[in-house]
Amino acid sequence: MRRRVPRSRINHERWLVSYADFITLLFGLFVVLYAFARADEKKHVQVTEAIDDAFRSLGIFSDTSRQPGKNANTPAGTDQPVMPMNIVMGEDVLAPTKVKQDLENIRRELQQTLSNQIAQHTVSILMGRDGLVISLREAGFFASGSATPRTESLTTLAQIAAKLGRTPYDLRIEGHTDNVPIHTLEFDSNWELSSARATRIARLFLDRKAIPPERLSAAGYAEFHPVASNSTADGRAENRRVDLVVKPRTKINLSDTGLPHPEVSWRKITD
Repeated sequence: MRRRVPRSRINHERWLVSYADFITLLFGLFVVLYAFARADEKKHVQVTEAIDDAFRSLGIFSDTSRQPGKNANTPAGTDQPVMPMNIVMGEDVLAPTKVKQDLENIRRELQQTLSNQIAQHTVSILMGRDGLVISLREAGFFASGSATPRTESLTTLAQIAAKLGRTPYDLRIEGHTDNVPIHTLEFDSNWELSSARATRIARLFLDRKAIPPERLSAAGYAEFHPVASNSTADGRAENRRVDLVVKPRTKINLSDTGLPHPEVSWRKITD
């Protein structure tokens, strides 16, 4: 009599073995990716610290330059910047979020300091395309057709200079007018008036040693950058202004800015 061979039972759960292997490999992949990310972050910090130590050893920056909270009361014109070293070294190009945070802090401080001027609508502060814009209305700072700041506005300008002098950012001073033509013994056009107002404030900051000349520039735009309509008296009053643009120290490709006009500017105003 032939012996019956028992049939093997089919296991329907063998796919779990392959699935477990796949999950294990996937977990290992994510662990490796995370390890690489942490390694890159450590290298970035090490490079920043190495550059910082090198400049401190050369005596270019002090040891307190990375401690912004301790220099909050440092008078303007000293060589102890308030902002961290990573911004001074140009890390703002790699960390735009940090730059935005710093500019927001400057904006809040200036709003508190200039609360009366803001309430009187002679000063406005807002974030613009290139950076923080501090707009000075003509009514609070200049007589009509004049480029000499009013005597009563010098205190406000000194307060602004003191705040901006403790930052590592560049300052571009822009003069703007309305579209009403001007022709006087001093100024033949709005170009000259707007440029003279910007340059006069730049010279005032330099005379007070508030902002280093390598961080300062002046530009005149005449009536070609209005912020309001020139068809009304209120709109023309808003257009007659001087804007202080606080901007990071980055190289800009002019072909990518889309500016519709040439910029008249002077760097390192010394005369």
